[in-house]
Amino acid sequence: MPVEKSPTRSPRRPRSDGERNRLRLIEAAKSEFVRSGSAATLDQIARAADVGIGTLYRHFPTRDALIEAVYRQETDRLIDAAARLMAEREAMAALREWLLLFVDFLDAKQGMAAALDTLIDGPDALYRTTPSRLAAPIGALVDHAARAGTLRSEIEPLDLLRAIAGVAKVRHAAYSKDAAVRMVDLLLRGMQA
Repeated sequence: MPVEKSPTRSPRRPRSDGERNRLRLIEAAKSEFVRSGSAATLDQIARAADVGIGTLYRHFPTRDALIEAVYRQETDRLIDAAARLMAEREAMAALREWLLLFVDFLDAKQGMAAALDTLIDGPDALYRTTPSRLAAPIGALVDHAARAGTLRSEIEPLDLLRAIAGVAKVRHAAYSKDAAVRMVDLLLRGMQA
């Protein structure tokens, strides 16, 4: 007797309200981690997102999963911004705006450092993939500006990110986000064609 095959189901798309809740949780978690560091509780995050704790656990079964989602979301936003900026802005303006978003990314990462350090396996696995993920968008922006004739062609895109990250990493009384923004402008002036 032939065995009946059950119809193959394609994976369900998340419901729109479920996706909205997921995004609200990520935004609330980012804010709470920046504000409270590792002391931020999942209950605080659920309240800040205006959802129940069960909703939080449905989307993020562990605290680590939520912390990683926040970091990945910030990285994805930065990656996605490159193509949009190249389409909307003049080449050098697109590069500058993206680098300012990179400063914001570094600032959020620094603010979340205490939470990232609580990951069971540590944050190194997340950090290790970031340069390779950012290589394509920064490479495209630098190439776009070089082809437009506004940026010297010998610029190594990841060196530009390393220089800005180095300034943003220095945390002391004299540091401000404004200093990192000034560094972006200084670097871009020095690299103009």
